[in-house]
Amino acid sequence: MNIEIYFYGLLGILTLGFITWIVSMFMRDVSIVDSVWPLMFLSAAIVFVVMGETIDDRILIIVTLVLLWALRLCAHLTWRNWGEPEDYRYQVIREKYEPNFALKSLFIIFVFQAVLAWIVVMPLWPALTTSTPFGIWDVFAIALWSVGMFFETIGDWQLARFKANPENAGKVMDQGLWRYTRHPNYFGESLIWWGIYLFAISAGAWWTIAGPLLITWLLLKFSGVVMLEETIVKRRPTYQSYISRTNAFFPGRPKAADKNNSLSEPVR
Repeated sequence: MNIEIYFYGLLGILTLGFITWIVSMFMRDVSIVDSVWPLMFLSAAIVFVVMGETIDDRILIIVTLVLLWALRLCAHLTWRNWGEPEDYRYQVIREKYEPNFALKSLFIIFVFQAVLAWIVVMPLWPALTTSTPFGIWDVFAIALWSVGMFFETIGDWQLARFKANPENAGKVMDQGLWRYTRHPNYFGESLIWWGIYLFAISAGAWWTIAGPLLITWLLLKFSGVVMLEETIVKRRPTYQSYISRTNAFFPGRPKAADKNNSLSEPVR
């Protein structure tokens, strides 16, 4: 296994991050990095395939799964954010690091996310550069990836449809997959990368577990659940009712609803 290929993957991710940074300065909107985030993984995957030992059916399956995930998520995030101002999370960061935020953002936003993506994508390095017979681990990998893709795609679609209905103004989304987990899309994202990790196990690279562990931690404790819900209860007290009856991450049977609390907060 050639470690140089892994570092070439980082170079590909950093190149894409640098280009996105240039565009963000013209747009004065660093939140475009969210749409480019899945493409960083795809760029590394392409580098691994091009520089790998060979391209067989198993490798084509893996890169196709990464391609489907990356394009779907990129399209969804671009559509969701189109015409909107810079995401409030990045506005807070912008205010914190002024003056000269445009220059600083290259490192604190784009290089930082590029390095995170490079670590998460670690299992793809052996999975896409090692010729390995298709086996049972690959079957489990495809199954787990499929479940994750279902949760992420359907969760995003259900929330978008809910928000698009004017009758749901002032209500919280607690239907469909959102009835069983407050973040079905994040749960699905985690499963997708644990599925990719199983492809790495098939190639004998169990030690790349740092990738799925990092993305799960990010979704749970850093940029996902914690960041979104850090102040939501203070701003919307009745949101506590949704929290009290619905799991944050792993799907589970809803607890008994508190009838004294109404679902009268803004749509998430």
